[in-house]
Amino acid sequence: MARWVRRRDRAGRVLAIANQKRGVLARYGITREEADRAAWTIERDGRQSEGAVAMNRVMSQMGGSWSALARAYRLRPVAIAEEAVYRWFAGNRSRFHRFGVRPECNEADSDCE
Repeated sequence: MARWVRRRDRAGRVLAIANQKRGVLARYGITREEADRAAWTIERDGRQSEGAVAMNRVMSQMGGSWSALARAYRLRPVAIAEEAVYRWFAGNRSRFHRFGVRPECNEADSDCE
């Protein structure tokens, strides 16, 4: 997800870091199990969010049409549906490798654990 965000956040509003980068989980107090389960956001004040909440927070910060998409999450039926889809995708993400969805740390020049 970090790569996805960096490619689309042309204004550089979001600091997106792959959770496999050396020391990043310890720095933010997230366990490997938590990182494998979901994407996370950490606010400047230390508040943390995960899953669809985190993704919508990121999109709202990216601006433009991404912000408009994130606003839909405020509607309870949309939020429930997004959470369900997110949990399904996260639990099945390895199936998407054949479509080019792969961990950033599979790259040869990565600084990963």
